[in-house]
Amino acid sequence: MDLFIPQVADERLHPLVKQIIAEPVYHPTIKTINSWGKGILERRGEGDKFIKEFQTTFNSSFWELYLNKAFIDLGFNIDYSYESPDFHLIHSSGVHVNVEAVTSNNINNENEEYYSPNSLHEAAQIELDEFMDNSSIRLIGKIRDKKNLFIDNGKKKHPYSKLPHVMGNPFILAIAPFDNLLSSGQNNRAINRILYGIDTLPDGTVKRIPSIRTKAGNTIELGIFTNDSYKEISAIIFSTVGMFSKAIIEAKIPCKVRATKYRQFTIHEFKKLSDMGIEKLGKNFKEFENQDIVLTFRYPSRNHIVGCDMYFVDSSRYKETHVDGLHIYYNPFASIPLERNIFSSDFFSYNNYDVHNNRMLADHNDGSLVSRNTYVTF
Repeated sequence: MDLFIPQVADERLHPLVKQIIAEPVYHPTIKTINSWGKGILERRGEGDKFIKEFQTTFNSSFWELYLNKAFIDLGFNIDYSYESPDFHLIHSSGVHVNVEAVTSNNINNENEEYYSPNSLHEAAQIELDEFMDNSSIRLIGKIRDKKNLFIDNGKKKHPYSKLPHVMGNPFILAIAPFDNLLSSGQNNRAINRILYGIDTLPDGTVKRIPSIRTKAGNTIELGIFTNDSYKEISAIIFSTVGMFSKAIIEAKIPCKVRATKYRQFTIHEFKKLSDMGIEKLGKNFKEFENQDIVLTFRYPSRNHIVGCDMYFVDSSRYKETHVDGLHIYYNPFASIPLERNIFSSDFFSYNNYDVHNNRMLADHNDGSLVSRNTYVTF
């Protein structure tokens, strides 16, 4: 099955599907994206339905395809015989995990005009605080909807919690933001607010944010993993880079890449590199003969020197794995906890909450991907 052979009328095709088909520069991504669908597209009675959803709505199906490939790369066996939740994963240890995929979407995302330069300009004019609040509101709304799908409130014929293959096993939501043309710019700031009630400001200051107000004046409580209000959800997988640009990178389409990667050194490691003239504290700028640019930020944090590298490079000199940029957030109040070893990768970022000291615990490996954008020349 081919995701890009139209199965619906041209006027129903999603604008991004049309663009991928129409622009020769994007054609290499067709093979890449199709390869992510191994298993999903062969699911009994589901292949044709999935392709039509992909061609008309794009975002949610694209996210499922990305996750499918990610779970395969992580070594899971996927049992495709179950229709819902979206993924039934079997770990090498024998542990079964259920994952429901979800995206936050813009109401206009199926319209051609939404992807115009004018729309992008309008999105860029939104103040950062408003952008973060809007992102947080849309994400938490989707999480709430999926929680309601899981629980048995007497209104649903087959709530997830009553499905035999779900009962007694960890339940995970995998969520990605597609609600703004610049959604990738939220990094993990909005999801940190929602789950742990923590906000990191642009200057690095960390503050607690217990709630936000909607434009209608309603209060939305944040920090849903700092109490048992969402105990049904064992963990949340999150990414802002599992978007079309991931396919551009994997298809090796020539482009410019802007990426930010987290850096962490022990004091001893940093001193050794500093003595060699390789590393310096503070903000530093490096420009190379091939026109690549790297901005480095380094500052002390307890027993480490931490910071980030911001790259502006040619794609031919940039490397990224499929699972780069994935975050996992554990719920310490989960009725069925997810063990740390079930999702194990050097490219994952791990997050938890210390309920005794009321603080977020972030375990991010050196070099883990924070954000990434691609710029293709037509």
